[in-house]
Amino acid sequence: MGETSAKANERARGAAGIPLSVAWAAALAEGFAAERANRVARNAVTAEGVAKTVRDPVAMRAYARPFDVSLAAPANVTNQKSTGRCWLFSTYNSLRERWARAIDCPDVDFSHAYGQFFDKLEKANSFLSHVIETASRPYDDRVVEHLMRHPIPDGGEWRFAANLIEKWGMVPASAMPETVCSESTKAMNQLLARLLRKDAAILRAAAVDGEGAGALAERARQMMADVHRVLCICLGEPPVTFDLTVELGPKATLDAPALPGSRVEVQGPLEGAGARSGGAVEGGERRILTCRGLTPREFARDCVGFDASDYVDLISLPLDDLPFGRAYGVRWVDSVVGGAPLRFVNVPMETMEDAAMASLDAGEACYFACNVGQNSPRTLDDFPGILGLDTMDWEGVFGVDLSMGKAEMFELREAYLTHAMTLQGYSRGASGRPSAWRVENSWGKDACDEGYFTIAGDWWRLYAGEVVVARRFVDEATRAVWDEAEAVMTEPWGVIARREG
Repeated sequence: MGETSAKANERARGAAGIPLSVAWAAALAEGFAAERANRVARNAVTAEGVAKTVRDPVAMRAYARPFDVSLAAPANVTNQKSTGRCWLFSTYNSLRERWARAIDCPDVDFSHAYGQFFDKLEKANSFLSHVIETASRPYDDRVVEHLMRHPIPDGGEWRFAANLIEKWGMVPASAMPETVCSESTKAMNQLLARLLRKDAAILRAAAVDGEGAGALAERARQMMADVHRVLCICLGEPPVTFDLTVELGPKATLDAPALPGSRVEVQGPLEGAGARSGGAVEGGERRILTCRGLTPREFARDCVGFDASDYVDLISLPLDDLPFGRAYGVRWVDSVVGGAPLRFVNVPMETMEDAAMASLDAGEACYFACNVGQNSPRTLDDFPGILGLDTMDWEGVFGVDLSMGKAEMFELREAYLTHAMTLQGYSRGASGRPSAWRVENSWGKDACDEGYFTIAGDWWRLYAGEVVVARRFVDEATRAVWDEAEAVMTEPWGVIARREG
């Protein structure tokens, strides 16, 4: 005869672990109020919130110092608004400085809506391709579940942006301005996700009915026309060609590119208050660069000078299952079918720092990713732009020890690479390692410190994990791994791939 329900429930409760007693909790509550420090912390946190209470103003004000190396940033601070496009903004921001120097004008920007359009289009196509590839797997398969949970996310990687630029090019901001949907993607993403999941069900059902890969691919191609229509309605049609007209400053390095219809016209002097700061001085000649019928790929290649093969993507994650000195990839996440696959080389932090410093020493900003929410003072009014390990006194306020090593945090998912930004400068400490970094963010001028972070060297070494630099700034051994080593593939739910943007 089987056990009674009461006995079964009792056995289940016993197996669940150690229950908390009411008396234990009551004793702790009584003891809590007896401690003066507890009462002070409770009163402060309940009235002001956590961030304002734990901030250490003495530690924070120590970071107000100039940087040894600081690049001249473009005049305007970009703002990704309510989107997860940080990876696209960081990539564009690192190239934006190159374009600003080429025409000697600090007020430049690229169209993020243009890049976003083709990112969504390519991600939808990649999703449908993966649906066909996994059509024989059950719905509760982990890969299928991952695909259906994230059919068309905002987040991404430098490689995603590089593949988009290589294939679709880029355009100035004026050629395809932002829209309501490009700046706040929730509604558009929900619509596209619903459409793609419906299409996934159709493709999987067709596969069960015996339809071959070619027929399924043709179905997917027809489905992509609907995706394109939705994107055009939300973002506007992307330009196939556009006319570029810019005034070249006196230090401009760009002449008319070798393209049909490109020319530099010398005009008369610019007089009075209209003389552009940083461009033609009052009474001086004005040089106007004009390119008619320019394609986005021509602009990226011949004007901005982007070449994806010139870059190396470094990560620094000290994990036992990701040994240093090896290349790694991630399955099921590449967003451009036929593009270069996502690829990293895992290196010691010193190697990654040296590459970033060499890039900045040469005047080139670089893409990097970190866990930006750790010890973040983003909501503070007085010290909003400082990321340091000593700036938030968690132990003093809460009486708890939160210290963890980098490997432990990443393995347990306490830390992961959530946000990409652009390195603009650094200061070197007494040890020769960076003591602080100057970082251009993409949250607008009113966020952080007029759009910038100061990141302490110890915070960087604990929470930063990726840098993308030109290959000439990377040591020979690391370049050899990047060029020759076969990538060890990891899963999309692993440590490397988890991003938010």
